[in-house]
Amino acid sequence: MRHFLDFEKPIAELEGKIEELRRMSEPDGINIADEVSRLTSVADKQLRTTYSRLTPWQKTQVARHPDRPKAQDYIDGLITEFTPLAGDRAFADDAAVLGGMGRLHGRPVMVLGTEKGTDTESRVKHNFGMARPEGYRKARRLVELAGRFGLPVLSFVDTSGAFPGIEAEARGQAEAIARSIEACLEAPVPIIATIIGEGGSGGAIALASGDRILMLEHAVYSVISPEGCASILWRDAAQAAQAAEALRLTAEDLLRLKLIDQIVAEPLGGAQRDRAGTVQSVGMAIEDALSSLNGVDASSLRSRRREKFLGMGREAIS
Repeated sequence: MRHFLDFEKPIAELEGKIEELRRMSEPDGINIADEVSRLTSVADKQLRTTYSRLTPWQKTQVARHPDRPKAQDYIDGLITEFTPLAGDRAFADDAAVLGGMGRLHGRPVMVLGTEKGTDTESRVKHNFGMARPEGYRKARRLVELAGRFGLPVLSFVDTSGAFPGIEAEARGQAEAIARSIEACLEAPVPIIATIIGEGGSGGAIALASGDRILMLEHAVYSVISPEGCASILWRDAAQAAQAAEALRLTAEDLLRLKLIDQIVAEPLGGAQRDRAGTVQSVGMAIEDALSSLNGVDASSLRSRRREKFLGMGREAIS
């Protein structure tokens, strides 16, 4: 069954009636095609109207939709001959960060992704996409390995943030994130990062410090979650909607602020309504981004990347 968000209730009611009418027509042989067609048209119009004026908080809900394609879906749909690589060579493997080698349209690449999981069992396994230090150390190791073998790096970011548990802090969470960012900034190969759902805090930046940052239309990317921001500013997580407005976390806001490079359009109603189509759209955007970096030498890549991140926020402040 399709999962509907709170603001989608009118759409859910219409689509429920359409499904009910379709089921009724089969046993009795009653021709209700005209009514189904009319209701379908009304539902499509309602869907288009709703998604054309989403608030930042509603976009946050869409970005967290349980049926959105996850990192594993992008790997399965885009990467052939994928060989997973595990472990940080120091402590353990972190299932919240996926990584490995494969091919994108025949081109050898290194792939990284934060994986939230799709059901209760897989969400627990992947720690809801919240990586521990060993996850970021694995990411660093694979970025450095990609540099050694001349492989472009593709990352798929979907995390509410790094795991905040005391054991993660004890094992050097902040240092691990910083080293992962450093590895990305120093990589001698192209890095294409895509925000596919939620890009939260340093846990997202650790895998998103790339030459090109793509972002799905209804994804969000911010220094802190709206709930966390509301808890700090108003001491009330219920003010999350107001915080989402203030954080400027939508793709449109971030493109205007030059914090991302491109918005990848989603199907009407969000990526969850056409998972395969969304995956292919992202694949084409990544291919275009990689093509734009063909022939750029390692020194230029590092220099441009450095200037890109040093320049963030200058225009907004001035």
